[in-house]
Amino acid sequence: MMQLVYLVFGPNAANHTQAYFSILTFLRQSAALSGITVVTDRPDFYARLAGQVRLLPVDAALLREWEGQHQFFWRVKIKALEAVAAACPGQALLYLDSDTFLGGRAELLTQALAANTALMHEPEGPLAALPSKTERLMWQQLQRQPWEGITLTGKHLMWNAGVVGVPAQRTAAAIGLALALCDAWCAAGVTRRLIEQLALSVALAETGPLAAAGASIGHYWSAKPEWNQPITAFLLDSFLHNRSVEAEVAALAGFNFGAQPVKQRVKNTRGRLESLAQKLFPNQQQVFWQ
Repeated sequence: MMQLVYLVFGPNAANHTQAYFSILTFLRQSAALSGITVVTDRPDFYARLAGQVRLLPVDAALLREWEGQHQFFWRVKIKALEAVAAACPGQALLYLDSDTFLGGRAELLTQALAANTALMHEPEGPLAALPSKTERLMWQQLQRQPWEGITLTGKHLMWNAGVVGVPAQRTAAAIGLALALCDAWCAAGVTRRLIEQLALSVALAETGPLAAAGASIGHYWSAKPEWNQPITAFLLDSFLHNRSVEAEVAALAGFNFGAQPVKQRVKNTRGRLESLAQKLFPNQQQVFWQ
């Protein structure tokens, strides 16, 4: 069994809606779960799930503290894992970004974690070979010197951190190493955007086996607008029918998970053209209620 972990904060209601929907998809296979913890500054958004989730409230002050002395924003993801590990000792943890869903068998995830195999969503490739400017710069900054006793080589992979599964036997070692790497790289001035992602990738790989969870979990990080629309429609239908949480879970049998992409590449040119079109051809003769 495993303890699900969600970290959802801020005023963007879409993030909370995605997390709510993700939780529903896992409740379809609740026998695989020891519990669900939502780390959030908006516990009121999850009142309907009071019987299904445990809330760990946070506020702006605690989130700033979790950013650490170098004030790195995404360090809070690792700290949230640490907080839930302390609250749920002896349990395997499965952290999930809000833009995820269970599309396969949860049993495969629990079996891997029980066998001391850590999980992340999918490998993106060796850091030394990744093409983006950020990743190339990180490799230049990190290679050829030890970090917490680890010298990065061409074999170290960057993994997508939308899913982070930590076996019960490795929570202290893996989370502690991820925090130490994150802090060391921040202190050294390493370019920051992907630091927590790489820290988790390295820490989980260095403390034991690491495998992909993509066969069971969908992560639509590059297609959020395409998913937000059907998710909102599903939850609006639930509201209008006054469904219980149990009825919402049952209604997922009619949700078409294959109707929208889980991965896509949107050309920057398209965004620039759409922005230009909005400026050149704005809506006209608008009338507002007074």
